[in-house]
Formats: sequence, C-alpha cells, structure tokens
Amino acid sequence: MANMRVLMEVGSDGVAVITFCNPPVNALAPSLIAGLKEKYKCAMKRDDVKAIVLTGEGGKFSGGFDISVFQNLHITGDISLLPDVSVDLLINTIEDAKKPSVAAIQGLALGGGLELAMGCHARVASPKTQLGLPELTLGVIPGFGGTQRLPRLVGMPTAVEMLLSSKSILSEDGKKLGLIDAVVSSEELLKVSRLWALDIAERRRPWITSLRRTDKLGSLSEVRGILKVARQQARQTAPNMPQHQACLDVIEEGVVSGGYSGVLKETEVSNELVLSSTARGLVHVFFAQRATSKVPRVTDVGLKPRQTKNVAVIGGGLMGSGIATALLLSNISVFLMEINSEYLQQGVKKIEVNLQSLLTRGKLTQDKAEKALSILKGVLDYSEFKHVDMVIEMDTRRKLFDECFSILQAVIENISLKQSIFSELEKACPPHCILATNTSTIDLNIVGEKTSSQDRIVGAHFFSSPILKDGDAGAGNGVHQVRQPKPREEKGSQRDPRSKSDICELGLAEENLKIAGGGRSMDWCLLGSVAEMVDLGRATGGVVAAVTGTGYVGAGDDGGATGFLLFSQQKKGKEGIGKSGERRDGGKPNGIGPAHVMPLLEIVQTRKTSAQVILDLITVGKTLKKVPVVVGNCTGFAVNRTFFPYMQGAHLLANLGVDVFRIDRVISTFGMPMGPFQLQDLSGYGIALATGKEFATAFLDRTFVSPLIDLLVKSGRSGKNNGKGFYIYEKGSKPKPDASVLPIIEESRGLINIMPGGKPVSVSDQEILEMILFPVVNEACRVMDEGVVVRASDLDIASVLGMSFPSYR
Repeated sequence: MANMRVLMEVGSDGVAVITFCNPPVNALAPSLIAGLKEKYKCAMKRDDVKAIVLTGEGGKFSGGFDISVFQNLHITGDISLLPDVSVDLLINTIEDAKKPSVAAIQGLALGGGLELAMGCHARVASPKTQLGLPELTLGVIPGFGGTQRLPRLVGMPTAVEMLLSSKSILSEDGKKLGLIDAVVSSEELLKVSRLWALDIAERRRPWITSLRRTDKLGSLSEVRGILKVARQQARQTAPNMPQHQACLDVIEEGVVSGGYSGVLKETEVSNELVLSSTARGLVHVFFAQRATSKVPRVTDVGLKPRQTKNVAVIGGGLMGSGIATALLLSNISVFLMEINSEYLQQGVKKIEVNLQSLLTRGKLTQDKAEKALSILKGVLDYSEFKHVDMVIEMDTRRKLFDECFSILQAVIENISLKQSIFSELEKACPPHCILATNTSTIDLNIVGEKTSSQDRIVGAHFFSSPILKDGDAGAGNGVHQVRQPKPREEKGSQRDPRSKSDICELGLAEENLKIAGGGRSMDWCLLGSVAEMVDLGRATGGVVAAVTGTGYVGAGDDGGATGFLLFSQQKKGKEGIGKSGERRDGGKPNGIGPAHVMPLLEIVQTRKTSAQVILDLITVGKTLKKVPVVVGNCTGFAVNRTFFPYMQGAHLLANLGVDVFRIDRVISTFGMPMGPFQLQDLSGYGIALATGKEFATAFLDRTFVSPLIDLLVKSGRSGKNNGKGFYIYEKGSKPKPDASVLPIIEESRGLINIMPGGKPVSVSDQEILEMILFPVVNEACRVMDEGVVVRASDLDIASVLGMSFPSYR
C-alpha cells in the first residue's frame, strides 16, 4: 500500500495527466478511488486545465476493483465498505464534467478498470491491451456501470457475450467494435491521448458520454429477443449461479428505463450479489489459489529455485504423455521411457496427438509444436538419465488395461516394483536429480525405503479428471455465444416408501459420527434435525465440520476468510460458510482430462523431503501453468484421501436400494461434472478396485466395501472402456443409463443385505447429497487435523481443481 498514489501533472498544452499507481495491476482500492476524486476536483477548479488524460502507471491501466475489499466485506457484512464509484465518480465527476477525459490504456483494463475507461469520453489504447469484464467469475456483476456502457459502445449481442463469458478481447478487436477509439504504439500513447482530449475540448472531435448513447442498442423488441435467448442459455450453463440472470435483468432495466436508471439498478443488485454465498465462495477460491505457493519452511527461508532443463518421464500412457506434453510446451526437454518399443511408439504418438489437438484448436502454432517434438527423446533404459534434473515415475496402472483383469489388479500400484524402480533411479541419475512419482495412493516413505536419497523423493501427483469441451453446455462459467438452446427433458424421480428412520436400525445414525479429534460426527448417516455445533478447536484450525439438513456446524478457516470447506448451502435464516468458485454446470462430461490440461499438481512431501526439492517442484508446477499444492504423505494424499468416502457413500446408498441413476442426477445437479457411477465408468473399474483396497486397508474403521464393481467386472463390463458399465457408451452419442445393469445391482444388494427389512430406503434428494458429501467434509476435517495440508484453503482449491468440486459451493 505504500506505493499507492494518484498524481496529476498539468502540461503547457492545458492537459492534466492524472496517473494512478497501485502495483502490481493498479487495483482500484477505495483510497485510490478517493484520490482520483480529489485530483479530478482539483483539475476542474484550475483555469489552466482544458482536458484530462487518465492513465495507469507501470505499463498497465487497471486490473479492476481491489477485491480484497470483498474479503473484508464478507467478514463484516458492512456494505458501506464499497465506495460510490458508479454515480459519484464516473457519472458526476468524470462523465458529466465540463472538461473532457480520455483514457490512455495499456497492458490491461479489466473489470472496474475497463468501467473506469468507459466512463471517459474517449479511449486510446496500445496494441495487444486486454479488455474485459470478468466480474461474473467472482459471483457479482460489473458495479461501476459496465452493464450499461458496454452494450452502448459495442452493441447488445457482443456485450452480452463478453459479460456472460467473462472473456477478454484485445484492443485491436476493441477498435473494430467501437470500444476503443484508437490503437497507437506505447510510445505515442500519451501524446495521442493528449491531442485527442484537446480536440474534444475544442469541439474538433465529438464529445460523447457513453451512458447516453442509444445508437447501438437496437429496438426494444430486438434487445428482449437477445436477452431471452441469453437467459435460456445461462439457465443451462450456470443454473446454480444467480449473477448471470441478474446481469441480464440489469441490462434490460437500462434499455427500458434509461442508462442512469440502469446504473442505479446495477448498484443495487451488485450490492446484493456481493454478499451472496456464490460470491463468498468464488472470492474465497480466488484468494485460495494465490495462497498455495506460500509454504512455511520452504518459501520463507531464503532458498532460490534451481533451474530444471531436462526431465525424464517413465511411462507414456495417458498421464505420462500428458505430463510430457506439458513439459515440452514449457520448453523443458523430455526423455520418455517405456518398457519396449511398442509402448514407446504409443507414448510418442499420444504426445503428437496432444500437440495436434492444440494446433487444431488454435492454441499452438506449428513452429511451437515442431519445437516441442524436437526436444522429446524416447528411450528404453536409464542410460540417458545421467544429465536429467528430475525424473517423474508414473503409476504402472496403464500397462495392462487390455489384459486379464486379475493380472491388472496385481500390477496396479505395486509397491515392490516401485521400490525397485527408485533404487535403480538413484544409481542412474545425478546427485541433484529430483526423484518424483505420480503415484496416487502408495506411501512415499515406503517407496523410498530402499534408497539413501529419501531427501530427493517427492510426490508429483498430476491429475486427470472429467472434463467438458468449450462450447458444451456447462463448459466455462457463462454463455460463450448467444444461441437458442435445445429443450431440456424434465426428469422426475419416485420416492421410496421407506423412511430414513429405518437406517437408524443399521447403526447409521447421528450417534455414530466422529469428526477429527473431537465432537460428534456423521460418516454414514442421514440427518434431518438441526445438528449441534461442533467445536473442533485449534486441532482443526476452526474448519467447518459438517452441514445438516437444517443447520450448520463449524466456523471459518484459518485465515479468517469466510469460505471453507467443500459443502454448504443457503437456508432461510442460515448463512452457509464455505462455497467456492465457478462451476461448469449443466454440461455432460466428454472424458478424462489429461495431465497437460488439468490444472492441479499435488506436491507430496515425506518426512525427509528437502525444502529445496519442494521449492523446485513448486517452480516447475508454475512453469507448467499448474496450481501447485503442497501436501503431506498419507494414503491418497489430500484430494483422494478427502474424497474416498464419496464413492463409498454412493455405493452405500445403492445397496440400500436407491436408484444409481437418481444418485448421479442429484450429484450432477448439485454441481459436480458427473455423478459417482458415471465417474467410475470413465476412470475404470480396475483403478476403483485397486485404490479401494488401499483405502480399506488404511481406514478400515470407516470403509464400506461393496461387491458391485466386482460383479460388473465378472459380467464383462468395464465402463467406457468397452462401452458398457452403469451407462451405455456409443460413439457419437451421450452416455445412456443401461437398464440391463439393474439385475447386477440387485445381486449386490442381495449379497450385502443391508436394506432394512429387505426393502429400499426412502430418501430425499437432499438426504442423498448429505449421505455422499457429509463424509467427505468429515474426512477433510481429519486431513486438516493430521496436518496433511498447510491451510484449509489449500484443500478447497485442490478439491475444486482436482475433483471439479463446484467452487461456488
């Protein structure tokens, strides 16, 4: 804050240049906004000032409003913390002033920064400047007049698309659309802006107030037609987030009642949304992501990261080829090792396909693709490893997916095999080389047991996860293009005749619940009454413990930010604590996202991993454009450990008689990309059984073992791999529930025999959510209690990025 300032310099030409500074992106903090008002007041009083140029220091105009104010507002609930910018500064001070203003924009003008520029009478920008209004990604709408001025400057269809998609454009496109008046070099920016401002003052150029323009809006019927389609699209892409519909309502108000009325409505709605659970969650995730790279005793002890130029990747399957692709795209040379020539050729081919996909989608140039392939070398032994800076050993799970299942089960995550590999790596690699494994379950202390280099052994757990393609319903957080959506089929569900009280006969009631180190918990139960508050104390850092059907348990996280953990809802008279981020709603997943696409990197430290190794891997993660989260060593590490009860809750419900397709529907509606049973179809039954065995061994006291997956395998099903699982998978069509799987589910129910009186239980959709997600919350509390993660927010962001947990929740 010491560097925050607003300066004014009046030239001999009569132009006052007002420059604001708040590194690194010139965020519009309340005190800076007050400084702008003061300088404008001074400029208006001075007779030697004819016009004003407004610009940001340090090569950037402004990244927008300082959203740390939102954090404070969420703690206090005091809406007066938000300054009056829309009317007091932009309309009264700038737009309606007797002296014109020109915004000289370079670098970026995003959110409130672009709104500030749109309040000026003209905008001159340097090349490649980013322009956009991304407020909806934080659960709010533009609050400085952006919903009113943008449609008046670029036209309604483009404005709606920019607002709902939160996508930015470059200044060159802005010029074509009418958002920018001129694009000039950075060197000429201030000179041209000064002349432009004088030309307006002396009436050689038009004096335009964008809020009063109507020439690009179109007729009221045209506007309403555009907004109708946009509303339908938003209902599909973001059904659980209110800001999209609110944004469209505010736009319409401005068209119907005039720009000024639209601004007043915008302020009213914006102030309501900023206090919503959606905004709390999204703002929390915004800051949580930025906190992950601050690791005590690693990033605060004066260490400097070492350069990583050469990396060996052992295993070229989906995950290995994805990691290799990410490394190559970051200009890091890769040695890809496989056990034979056939597998090596397949691995290289996967990398080529990854690069070609990026080329086809315009995400990569031909030159960069060729450069990436030129620094890839395939090898069949360790002889080339003598100069590598890091080795990443992959799970052996890929090798035998097409072989006999019993062999697959024996090979997946084989501990003795990993120990042998790391002993060989220690001999083959230089002494500084980081020895990393992408294992997702095996204890890393055991992996390195037979080496003398345990300080160099670390987990580099890249993720693959269900993904949605751009353009699919649900991809991203808003409407990518305004188009008529397909009608949605309404599906109902029948309630079972049994009551949830029957489950208590199985000992699955409130009384059986334990959370973390104290209090009561609720691992496998259905709660309908208001749960008591559970004080977890310092042991859990004050994390949220659970959410019941009618009440909330727990408190905020370690940093005092109001959002924590994984699950909460809004009830009348109750405010949920915990929600996070945007979500890809309504869309159907298209498959498993490879490692070069998925953003999370879980860095797993053992008791002996050195701080230097962790810092180096954090640096590599950032180079690969990943979000690195440092976690402790335990079965499943942080994310998979936290979510292992997720599948078990689903299988428990299925064996209690609840329809598996209804369970998937409820979980998808909640905000996950797909339900748990479709997820198992996509990820593979072999992995489900192998990792399930690991978790059952580690957490026997809270493991539910279902025979269902075994029965599916014995019946010849392997999910998406052979087109038959819980769903039928046919090329070119969406997965369809497979009715022929129902007898297999009934067989599982008969074997486990837990339905009260042999009859299915009756549960509501809300109780299905609680049955599946409450145990996840409780496991998260245990993860916190054991110190597996540095801070609560690290687990939040890891769950959002690694499991696609809906961040607005």
